[in-house]
Amino acid sequence: MTGVRKNIAVLPGDGIGPEVTRAAIQLLQDCAAAFGHRFQFRDYAFGGNAIDSHGVPLPPQTLAACRASDAVLLGAIGGPKWESLPFGTRPEAGLLGIRKEMGLYINLRPIRLRPALRGISPLRPERLGECDFEIVRELAGDIYFGEHKITKEKASDVAEYSVPEIERVARYAFERATARNKHLTSVDKANVLASSTLWRDTVSVLAREYPSVTVDHLYVDNASMQILLRPTQFDVILTGNMFGDILSDEAAALAGSIGLIPSLSRGRTDQPALYEPIHGSAPTLAGKDVACPLGAVFSATLMLRESFGLKAESEWIESAVDRALARGYRTADIAGAGDRVVGGSEFTQAIRNELHAAARQAERSSFGG
Repeated sequence: MTGVRKNIAVLPGDGIGPEVTRAAIQLLQDCAAAFGHRFQFRDYAFGGNAIDSHGVPLPPQTLAACRASDAVLLGAIGGPKWESLPFGTRPEAGLLGIRKEMGLYINLRPIRLRPALRGISPLRPERLGECDFEIVRELAGDIYFGEHKITKEKASDVAEYSVPEIERVARYAFERATARNKHLTSVDKANVLASSTLWRDTVSVLAREYPSVTVDHLYVDNASMQILLRPTQFDVILTGNMFGDILSDEAAALAGSIGLIPSLSRGRTDQPALYEPIHGSAPTLAGKDVACPLGAVFSATLMLRESFGLKAESEWIESAVDRALARGYRTADIAGAGDRVVGGSEFTQAIRNELHAAARQAERSSFGG
């Protein structure tokens, strides 16, 4: 099989971002060596560090490089250092800007409990079940991109959606559900919000094109409760920008930590997608080698699967993660009694050791050993 060549734009960002992206890149390099691929990585300024070096959170050269890449790998952005900046000029403005400029209107967040980490989930095993569902979040509309006004005594934020904006993300969610267990749950607040009423009506009409998919609708407050009461009822959750932001962080707790959850942000299939862990920059942990790299690692394996079509390579890395976890390796945030607590770099090396052992075993098997 001929190996693939891919150019990956890396936005390490702020805080622990450079540490976790470094871990992901090391595993991707191991993967490329084992499977005969060539991945080229190049770092670009983004977020707070871009403000410090270029005066803006999203420099033009960074945006141009991302557009020209095959995929983008992002670490994390933000921190107290930049919180006093005017609204719209902080690191988070770079994140909203890159989503808008690259046309990223779909966000996928898989919520999956790793077998070795069942003990750190806050839910009882009989309530938790297998805990394997996806949240599809609309990413380019809603209150985050509406008009913002603020005075000393009054502020407003406009939540706005159009039918085409809803249809394009809903269609993606229906396709995901069709490929999984054929169940889609659309989450809104249609009893009080006009934008949610349009959301529900649009999803209901589109559902006629997918007769094999069972569709139900939940108000967001009930959905937040149901995720904790019976997560096994969900297959694919479809929701708007703000609700998806909140619900996916809540759902991450089921898997044990927000530091474990990857995400994909994408638009048209002929344009590069962006991959990032959903956790923040955790500035108090930066430079201490204690951050869990798994959110970034799983973002990298999601990239292999979704952007590059390299399913076997993705599973190869994830299996190595599961073996390292089974051997008791943990960073402090996901550790339990009796686990071997190590720093982020040693944890990454434990995963790499599993990869190298698997590669050696495969080589021996190919020679009949």
